[in-house]
Amino acid sequence: MKIVSKIKIVFACVALLSFMVSCNEDDGKPAEPMNTSIAAIASANPDFTTLVTALNRTGLTATLNESGEFTVFAPTNDAFNRFFTSLGNNVTVNNVNVDVLRNVLLNHVIATEIKSSAIPASTYVSTLSPINNTTNAPTISMFVQKSGAVVTLNGGIENAGAVVTTADIDASNGVIHVVNRVIAIPTIKNHAVANPNLSTVTSLLVAQNLAATLDGTDGAPFTVFAPVNTAFDQATLDLYGGLSSGLKTEVLLYHVVGGLNVRSNAIPSGNIPTLQGESFTITGTAINDAGTDVNKNIILTDVQCSNGIVHAIDKVLIPAFD
Repeated sequence: MKIVSKIKIVFACVALLSFMVSCNEDDGKPAEPMNTSIAAIASANPDFTTLVTALNRTGLTATLNESGEFTVFAPTNDAFNRFFTSLGNNVTVNNVNVDVLRNVLLNHVIATEIKSSAIPASTYVSTLSPINNTTNAPTISMFVQKSGAVVTLNGGIENAGAVVTTADIDASNGVIHVVNRVIAIPTIKNHAVANPNLSTVTSLLVAQNLAATLDGTDGAPFTVFAPVNTAFDQATLDLYGGLSSGLKTEVLLYHVVGGLNVRSNAIPSGNIPTLQGESFTITGTAINDAGTDVNKNIILTDVQCSNGIVHAIDKVLIPAFD
């Protein structure tokens, strides 16, 4: 009798288990897998309610919900509050210009997945934010730096950039890095300040009151050929230091082409006029300036800014001072 009772108990347990399994299925269909896309993760996080509202309002939720490999630098609610306050009184995620909001959001998205462990000491990446509404318009660059575990974007919060506060939130279609500020779309000045290898030319532009020009839109877009720090060897510094203030300004303006956003795949042949008034020529990556017989070389291209583009060069360009 005891054996029979035990058999009955076993059958009862099996029947109960089968019933429970059947209740967990929808008419025989397995339960839907959990959505772990970037958009879904953001929707489930109370620190991202403003971000989610912004994505919905700009129609970008679907983009970050689809398959792919994205990197999203996600501002918190507090970061968005600071951003909207900077735009004026009573500006919110619900009434800010939707085109501005969309471009700012796209400035936080990269079309490849980049985990924090893969970030080098410094690099440029392309965001999804276009410089204008034309088809296949170039997109804004982002300068990413890592020192130890700290990742800084576009020079940090003092330069309208941000710092990653939480890295590597994994998603099915990429990765999320939480940031402490909304990242403004950078100007030429922002990108020059952000890159420590351009600190010398940046300081000279500030000293000659030209930094504001490269921070604005009057005469833009600009194409800037920016000498890196090593371009300013002692001989060059001695030459520059011996010039009058007016001639110093001419040297700096000789590195700037006005009214054009010239990318590396579209540099024209022949003379290229500058804001200083004289021209130089480019053959491949070599620049022949008007004042010397020494070729200067383009060593970094296509740092795209809101008001133009920067190419880095290894020597200072010298005009003829006619």
